[in-house]
Amino acid sequence: MFWMVALLAQDGMQYVYRVYAPDDALPADLFWAAFHCHDEGPHPRASDRFDAAEIWRNPSAPAHLTVHQH
Repeated sequence: MFWMVALLAQDGMQYVYRVYAPDDALPADLFWAAFHCHDEGPHPRASDRFDAAEIWRNPSAPAHLTVHQH
């Protein structure tokens, strides 16, 4: 299973990350996994405001914790 995490960035764009994690993953852990992946990429700084992130589930993948940048 994977989660999708959308982060707002300083360029006004919204970047979406796929985070593989179990069903009971904490939203804060999902947010920080995506935030750190974004921070290592070439994009402008993402907002570190947790309440500005959008997080939703997609149950069609196996449960293991990795992050994929899209």
